[in-house]
Amino acid sequence: MGNVLTNMIPALYQALDVVSRELVGFIPSVARDSSAERAALNEDIIVPISVPHSLVDVAPAMAVPEPSDFTVDNTVIKITNSKSYSFGLNGEEYRGLDNGVGASKILQGNIEQGLRTLCNQIEADIALEAGNNAGHVYGTAGTAPFGSNLGDAAEIRKLLDDAGTPAGERSLVINTSAGVNLRKLTQLTNVDNAGTSMTLRQGELLDLFGMSLKESAGIKEFAAGNATGLTVAAATAGATKLKASAVTSGALKVGDVITIAGDSTKYMVTEIPASLAANAEFGIAPALQKDAAANAAVTVAANSVRNVAFTRGAIQLVTRAPALPGGKDAAIDNYMLTDPRSGLSFEVRVYEGYRKMRMELACAWGVKTIKPEHVAALLG
Repeated sequence: MGNVLTNMIPALYQALDVVSRELVGFIPSVARDSSAERAALNEDIIVPISVPHSLVDVAPAMAVPEPSDFTVDNTVIKITNSKSYSFGLNGEEYRGLDNGVGASKILQGNIEQGLRTLCNQIEADIALEAGNNAGHVYGTAGTAPFGSNLGDAAEIRKLLDDAGTPAGERSLVINTSAGVNLRKLTQLTNVDNAGTSMTLRQGELLDLFGMSLKESAGIKEFAAGNATGLTVAAATAGATKLKASAVTSGALKVGDVITIAGDSTKYMVTEIPASLAANAEFGIAPALQKDAAANAAVTVAANSVRNVAFTRGAIQLVTRAPALPGGKDAAIDNYMLTDPRSGLSFEVRVYEGYRKMRMELACAWGVKTIKPEHVAALLG
């Protein structure tokens, strides 16, 4: 039996139209490597990264000088998820539905829910990866940004500018609480000030200070580590690792936001020791902005929401179709469904059994922050 899915292709794309309008601000904003190729769980995908090299003096000569050598680095993105959303019908159910609302409508609804579930999971994974691996931090934990003005967007842009982040394809993805605050600002809803009626009439967020503002339902609260009484040994500006000089109890987590006595900069913890104790080292980003005094006290920020500003190339999403043994299994038909808006590819497979059928949508994916210096977390 072949071409089982042929008659369902219009229904599949109709379901995509519904799902692609969910609050998934990260998926269309990050760099994507999406294809119909297959990948196994925990498989490594190599992504090339260009490396800058030194300038050379211009020296006039009658012979054309040799070009400078250059290298291309790479990073590994692991396929950490291989998920499917399945449903099925037996003969009696199929027959009964055909005599009522129609089996195709029920199947379309299940497809829609499957696409929504997969998209939302991918969105949440990107939000978690980006929010916990930012190279810069701004804002107050527990306080939604944009409470009274647009200053938070200006400050987060400054962090990206100071880091030399490319000016193009910048996004600021926020949760709905920050979105509510933005929509309350008269600068956006007053047409005379905003220069457009988009926010007032259509509820759309605008580009602010060169960043495309989007909302995401995938941003969740980060549960902070419980380290108390933490102090660090003396360190000089530019350090990316700090050594604990003392700790009373608890531990740090990757993604914790800390401040150091005498330095107002917020730092994100990027590496943690197996056990937090005196002389144990932990990593921070950005690099230390001021010299840290001996036994300077460290304060760990409370639980927070991580809205994220970044440039497209800073975060990479890789999606593939899940692997098959020998390139095939018991499916009687399959189809690669590519969302024209997000670029994500989902595999639809149909299996038949004894008076029963099974349909599934599946995707394998991995995400990684490859340039944390071009990512800034806006706490909320």
